[in-house]
Amino acid sequence: MRSLIVLYKSIGNGCGKMKQQSNKRQIRTDMILLISLVLIGAVILAAVLMSSQGGAYVEIRVDGKLYGSYSLSQNQTVDINGIGGQNRLIIENGQAYMQEADCPDKLCVKQGNISMKGQSIICLPHKVVAEIVAYDGANENDSVDIIVK
Repeated sequence: MRSLIVLYKSIGNGCGKMKQQSNKRQIRTDMILLISLVLIGAVILAAVLMSSQGGAYVEIRVDGKLYGSYSLSQNQTVDINGIGGQNRLIIENGQAYMQEADCPDKLCVKQGNISMKGQSIICLPHKVVAEIVAYDGANENDSVDIIVK
């Protein structure tokens, strides 16, 4: 009977070591997977940041009509007469933001800085849209889209 107990304990200790080795192997595999996912995420983030195109102009439209196009490279203040109110757009250090608006909700002021192509600030009560574009909006209709023979 005593030999059976010793045999049982020795088998039990061997199984415990195997579980420890299996756990270590599982932890190592999990760490490799985690590091791989972080690296893949970093590569994707770098690709997105490198491919995002900085804008050259901020194009302001009031009620769908072009109000003006302003270079992001020149620091300036633009007072906008919207439908039923005033907005003040600040352009500095290659970014634009709405500093003031006399609309009731002031959501356009809370939208923050924009500087990348496609970003916009919208004031719905005054029907004002300030959007970053990569071209001078004044020359938008002068370019040729397609030639057909």
